[in-house]
Amino acid sequence: MKVVIMAGGRGTRISSLFSDIPKPMIKIDDRPVLEHELERLREQGFDDIIITVSHLGNVIMDYFGDGSGISPATGRPFGVKIEYYNEETPLGNAGALFKLRDKLTDDFLLLNADAMFDIDFRRIVDFHKSHNAKATLFTHPNSHPYDSGLIIADDRHRVLAWLAKEDERPEYYDNRVNAGLHVISPRILDESGIDAAAVGEPVGEGKILKVDLDRNLLKPLAGTGEMYCYDSPEYVKDMGTPERFESVRRDFLNGVVRSRNLSHRQKAIFLDRDGTINEYVGFLRHPDQLHLIPGAAEAIREINASGYLAVVITNQPVIARGEVTVDGLDEIHRRMATLLGREGAYIDALYYCPHHPDRGFEGEVPELKIECDCRKPKPGLILRAAADYNIDLSASYMIGDSEADIRAGEAAGCHAVLIARNAPDALLHAVREILK
Repeated sequence: MKVVIMAGGRGTRISSLFSDIPKPMIKIDDRPVLEHELERLREQGFDDIIITVSHLGNVIMDYFGDGSGISPATGRPFGVKIEYYNEETPLGNAGALFKLRDKLTDDFLLLNADAMFDIDFRRIVDFHKSHNAKATLFTHPNSHPYDSGLIIADDRHRVLAWLAKEDERPEYYDNRVNAGLHVISPRILDESGIDAAAVGEPVGEGKILKVDLDRNLLKPLAGTGEMYCYDSPEYVKDMGTPERFESVRRDFLNGVVRSRNLSHRQKAIFLDRDGTINEYVGFLRHPDQLHLIPGAAEAIREINASGYLAVVITNQPVIARGEVTVDGLDEIHRRMATLLGREGAYIDALYYCPHHPDRGFEGEVPELKIECDCRKPKPGLILRAAADYNIDLSASYMIGDSEADIRAGEAAGCHAVLIARNAPDALLHAVREILK
């Protein structure tokens, strides 16, 4: 599969640190960020590269050449084949794709050159192909969803809406942000209504026709059923500001970047929901009943910074009892994600059991009144999460406020930690003990 890397941005927000080189050439651990990207791609067999350049593009082209040479930083071959498209006139961040259309004969990876990432590309490509998508977005939670663009998706991962930072958003929302990595079908270029020959040409009043990837190509696919989001906890961060650059540099040197690739075994801290993260109120039936326990957001924020995944495992028999619909439960979880996001914390994944074995309740859902393998104290949900995210259960923990939580964690092969129900800072103390 061909890879297109967009490396033409000016990097104005970080120019106070690096004014004389293009942003993709900023060094971390003695080699450019773009070289880290190429290394990750080559390792996974993605070695057919097109790089679009503009501002100070000669610095990039002189360093990497056609990819057949030796890295000045590492002394090892780049090991890739590189072509360039040099935008002498800026075309917007997707205009070059129209100029490259004859080279894009099949679906391709489209990446930004100014981000540090380490992901298993084979997973997202397989996901894209299995859904016959026109576009697949790599999406993940972040620590500031309240001022990020949001992707709204259904339970089949189809993108329903793409909300920019300035757009009005729902009261409660999933923490799902586009990370700037995509798998794209060239069909979206052909069906965009944009005349490739007109891109870069004058359109009046001294302006030229530019193409914005998000606004002109991707956002129009929202709600069509042809664009999907691939949710992953793997590491992707841009370096747009001095603060973010320093955060990325620190994460790389500490091994956090590499460890989050899902081809490597992960560690997780599994968390019960009611009584552990939010106040236990019996059967919680409405979003307004969900209130975070003091210290819970700080605990999860520390998990997020630690290299462990934060995964919620919760029994929700209110579904089987007919007291809450699936959509209603989703809204409850959106409130939890929103409240955590306001405090800079996020959940990497959430699994719930909708079943309940006891019959005889008015309004119950008969097909869900079953004995299952996912209702704690059985370990089914933990085992499912482990399969989805390549989790090493022997290096992971289950934290909860009930004996069922502990038994589920132990049955799955995790360490288990019992905390007091609804106790302020109980989760925080438990997490800090684990992270010691």
